[in-house]
Amino acid sequence: MNIVTEHKISGEPIDKAPKRPVRPVLWFIIIGTLLAALVGGLVWFNYFRGQMIKQFFANNKPPPTAVSAAEAKSEVVPNLLTAVGSLVAVHQVDVSADVNGRVTEIKFEPGMRVEAGTPLVQLFDAPEQGDLANYKAQATVAQLSLDRAKQLAARQFGPQATVDTAQAAYDQAMAGIAKTEALISQKLVRAPFSGDLGMRKVEVGQYLTAGTAIVSLTDLSELWANFTVTEKDSGSLKVGQTVRLKVDAYPGRTFEGKITTIEPQIAADTRNIRVQATIANPEKILKPGMFVTTTVVLPDKPAVITVPETAVDYTLYGDSVFVIAEKKEADGKTSLSAVRTFVQTGNRVEGRVEIVKGLKPGDKVVAVGQLKLQSGAPVAISTDPAPQIPAQPPRY
Repeated sequence: MNIVTEHKISGEPIDKAPKRPVRPVLWFIIIGTLLAALVGGLVWFNYFRGQMIKQFFANNKPPPTAVSAAEAKSEVVPNLLTAVGSLVAVHQVDVSADVNGRVTEIKFEPGMRVEAGTPLVQLFDAPEQGDLANYKAQATVAQLSLDRAKQLAARQFGPQATVDTAQAAYDQAMAGIAKTEALISQKLVRAPFSGDLGMRKVEVGQYLTAGTAIVSLTDLSELWANFTVTEKDSGSLKVGQTVRLKVDAYPGRTFEGKITTIEPQIAADTRNIRVQATIANPEKILKPGMFVTTTVVLPDKPAVITVPETAVDYTLYGDSVFVIAEKKEADGKTSLSAVRTFVQTGNRVEGRVEIVKGLKPGDKVVAVGQLKLQSGAPVAISTDPAPQIPAQPPRY
């Protein structure tokens, strides 16, 4: 039987081979090539972007920061010793009566100026006035008896004992007069010295006991400034040194005086020494009890390097300033930069700071504007005037 001619059998050859699938290795090669190209493109893109950013910032430098500059100077700084204290009147007292009595008359007005011996308050003295009249009458009679006894004794008509008795009676009468007048004077209270009266503390009809305050009396022509300094500074103080004072009531004004007393003992608990200066007060604007800042002018020290107080940056890491340095660029132009330099500071006097170490005379430092600087930052010196030093805070 011919197989080809069989109607139920397909005409395709039986021994034909099947189709083969694409090998997996080829797919891996294709996918790997695509991934490598993608990764390489990303790497190249990041590198290209970094180079462009670097080039952009290299060619786009920020403008220099405008600052105010000051020069470090070598000068003699006043040697000052500052302390705090208070004012006390040289003559100040609460006027009071020496004896008990009832007020019958007030002879002053509160706040008035009085001279020494001016009557202020009259106490009831009628009994003493009566005693004075009695003693004066006795003195008159005793004087007549004494004169008569002396005349008789001179003519040998009377004994000397009569003269002595009359003299004693007269002396007793005069002693009574003196005592009564003293009592009467105590009933009239007078100003012990010239000065200004304060507020009245008594009324007419009030019964006063000895020592009751009537009115305060203060002499404002001269005051004492009492302040304390440490044991370390006591060796530099001497009587006669100039003292400058400032009070809150008169900002910007300075008063001068002289050291008149230095306490010979140092307080064992505080190790401070009390100092007293005498201040003339012709305008009478200083008042006792005012808080004062005292500055003792000491002998000058050798010249030191100083900069404005605003130029120093105080931090926990140390005190520093920004020194302005000049640098020549490749194109021949000169540029300025601020370099942070650590310094050792000393005293601060009148808006300037002593630089013990770190600067030399002639160095230019940033006086205003250093808060927005970093070391090495480019700067430009501003033509605007620098603020007044020391700066005065606004008063409201």
